[in-house]
Amino acid sequence: MATLVLLLLFYLFHLQLDVLALPASSDYNFSYMKSVYNAIDLPAKELYDYIVIGGGTAGCSLAATLSEKYSVLVLERGNVPAAYPQVLSANGTLSNLIQEDNGKTPAQRFRSEDGVANARGRILGGSSMINIGIYSRAEDEFYRESGIPWDKDLVLKAYKWVEETIVFQYNLSAWQSIAKQALLEAGVVPDNGFNLNHIVGTKATGSTFDDKGRRHGAVELLNRGELKNLQVAVEATVERIIISNKFPSKDSSLTAIGVKYSDSKGRTHHAFVRNKGEVILSAGTIGSPQLLLLSGVGPVPDLSSLQIPVVHHNPYVGKFMADNPRNNINIVVPFALDPSLAQVVGITSEFNYIETLSYTLPFSFPIPFGLFPNAISPLNASLATIAVKIQGPLSSGSLRLASSSEVRVSPIVRFNYFDNPIDLARCVKGVGKVGDVLKTKALEPFKTRDLQGRESFMFLGPSLPNNQSDESAMDKFCRASVTTFWHYHGGCLVGKVVNGDLRVMGINGLRVVDGSIFNRSPGTNPQATIMMLGRYVGLKMLQERS
Repeated sequence: MATLVLLLLFYLFHLQLDVLALPASSDYNFSYMKSVYNAIDLPAKELYDYIVIGGGTAGCSLAATLSEKYSVLVLERGNVPAAYPQVLSANGTLSNLIQEDNGKTPAQRFRSEDGVANARGRILGGSSMINIGIYSRAEDEFYRESGIPWDKDLVLKAYKWVEETIVFQYNLSAWQSIAKQALLEAGVVPDNGFNLNHIVGTKATGSTFDDKGRRHGAVELLNRGELKNLQVAVEATVERIIISNKFPSKDSSLTAIGVKYSDSKGRTHHAFVRNKGEVILSAGTIGSPQLLLLSGVGPVPDLSSLQIPVVHHNPYVGKFMADNPRNNINIVVPFALDPSLAQVVGITSEFNYIETLSYTLPFSFPIPFGLFPNAISPLNASLATIAVKIQGPLSSGSLRLASSSEVRVSPIVRFNYFDNPIDLARCVKGVGKVGDVLKTKALEPFKTRDLQGRESFMFLGPSLPNNQSDESAMDKFCRASVTTFWHYHGGCLVGKVVNGDLRVMGINGLRVVDGSIFNRSPGTNPQATIMMLGRYVGLKMLQERS
């Protein structure tokens, strides 16, 4: 079963900086539009220093950085945010998920073979334009286990570059203040105040929404680039990476020299890179392994079965796909409660995180994709959701192509939730902590009185087992109520598909820079680290060429 509103909890939320360095509330900055073109207006053939496939959470910061010194083409399959005004405000967050997927909407739906409804960003700015905005940095273990030889000083500089542009602190809403008190009462301590670092306890964290509810996603990082060197093509669907054997080096006989893409009218374009240039895949956890496979890079058996010519054998492309399970309960609130996106995070010492939000569903409200279990109907009520995310996870699956030639056909993905028993044990502990939260004085006013005068919580969807010491019952709850946090990752892992510099092994001039390289989801919410990654890799690439 899915659950409730945490589809509203669409994806992403995320070491500390001086609060004074955060920007004040500001209007939208659409300066980047000077560099944006519809792909139909681009030439059939063009030459650049760098080509970035995907103008998403990592791609925008990467492209902006590279454009400081070089010409950059960004190819984004979606449209600009202004084409979908609801993505620009907190009030429109749920609307993104209500829209029927017509092939152009900002949220592209897919369902994994596990039966869990999911979605990915299809808009300039990527999933940072459809998530709930939480910004919190990665934990120390993430860096140690990533396989990347991080320059910690540069990491911090990259984070701050993002934060001084699009990250905000604002006052907690009524529900978020209550949720914070409940977490502290339940033992998720200490109170860490406002903090961007990943540390055990309860904290308020940053947001890409300002105090007026305006979203400032990764797309606004493009404004930090040299716009005259930047060309951003929207509605540009990359179909294949062009890989040649005519430019061998001591490292490989293969080199990525360009891409083939199509515009919204179906016309084919080719873009190529100059000498010393590179093609960078930033198409996301689903898109990057998919494009490698369509370009003939991947396991020989998988490619041969689809009659895709093998360019380079790599048995790990599309493997180790993981998604952090989400399990939550949804309290029907007996009074009107203002909507609030997540601002407070509880980080426990038992490998799980707790986040909350509140919202109102009118009786006639359409059921958003993946928001409710199939048997649930919405009510005219205020609702408060308390959700658990487990760290990692350790369970993983794989991605394979559903079409040998059409990139618009979503690949087939399986995540194997709770396949590793450690993940299930972590879920049980996390759900148990939610039970502790429900027993706090802070949440007493949220109970409903029945006709006999007895007070208890009213739930929409699954409720916790009555006996939370019954491990079997808790196991069943975790399995039955599992859905997604939209923090899926893997498919192009460091050490398997790319090296520590994120270069695709065996192919010159090709890198992957997005969440597909991660072996675990960073922090409570990954978007901070993914935006940092784009800036960080861009700076490293500039250093290499200098």
